[in-house]
Amino acid sequence: PPPPAVERSAAAPGLWYEKAAPGDRRLGKVVTIAKSKKFRDNHGKVLLEGHRLIKDALEAGAVPQTLFFSTVGHLKLLPEAEIKRASLVKVKFEDIKTWSDLVTPQGLLGIFSKPDPAKMSYPAAQLTNSLPLLLICDNIRDPGNLGTILRSAAGAGCEKVLLTKGCVDPWEPKVLRAGMGAHFRVPIIANLDWESVPTNLPAGIQVCVADNHDPGAPAGSTSVPRGAGRAGSAPASPKAPVKSSPTAAPEHEDEEGAAIPELAAQHYYEDWARAPVAVVIGGETHGLSPAALGLAASTGGKRLVIPVVPGVDSLNSAIAAGIVLFEGKRQLLWRHKQEDGRQKLP
Repeated sequence: PPPPAVERSAAAPGLWYEKAAPGDRRLGKVVTIAKSKKFRDNHGKVLLEGHRLIKDALEAGAVPQTLFFSTVGHLKLLPEAEIKRASLVKVKFEDIKTWSDLVTPQGLLGIFSKPDPAKMSYPAAQLTNSLPLLLICDNIRDPGNLGTILRSAAGAGCEKVLLTKGCVDPWEPKVLRAGMGAHFRVPIIANLDWESVPTNLPAGIQVCVADNHDPGAPAGSTSVPRGAGRAGSAPASPKAPVKSSPTAAPEHEDEEGAAIPELAAQHYYEDWARAPVAVVIGGETHGLSPAALGLAASTGGKRLVIPVVPGVDSLNSAIAAGIVLFEGKRQLLWRHKQEDGRQKLP
């Protein structure tokens, strides 16, 4: 194709952009980045769509490589100094519609370098309200659920989120869309194997697991529940006490013969959040992995049960995460207030 025409933007005189010629090869990259995790990982690129997400990314220090826009007015809504570093390419709205993942495309797409949590500058309000509360996602495969979970983690003020290898890629377009900017408010460490999870946790942390294990169930029926972490089955009767397992964490075997540690179970609204604390949310299909239960047992953690009406299978993992994280936040703030009050006494 002929060389692209470079023009100065009348709307933002400091910006120069080019008009894409038909058949511009860069346009095909957009689809590849959106659809292929392997390509995103190998080339260190992610695709962001829409003003809100791109603005959040730029403000947090994410590095833009190429911005595709359908009208110059789109550029006026973004910080000029930040977008000057990128190649600005004007394309037809019809082209954006072809690649867009949105029902109603805004006419703005950006290819960014994959953000590194260690180099990001998260919003001041987020840092001020950050708590010693961490989230570990274990086998969350549904993109909408993961995005919603990340949004809850940012809303609760989590210090960071760890994703194990079985989780969907957080930089997949559907996860980004459901996250509503959470990716640029809270550090997300992805693709971890369980051996490296502890090295990403603060010293002395207690790890708890959100669970739909029925603490009122008769003894002997303690296999790891399907969908654990989609959260709590109700005890057999409304007033059935939660039976705690002995603290020595005895073990039983799962179907493959691997030893599964027993954890003390309690309702999520009872006292459990002592700083620092991490919560594990298990996936929709496979639930909590033995490694998650092992980590919780080794830190003296608990199973946190969300009681639901008998007969209701369990809660969606994103809903469970929201309930448990905001309860953790409430408990940590209450404890902080108590300690503050004690310090003020003569």
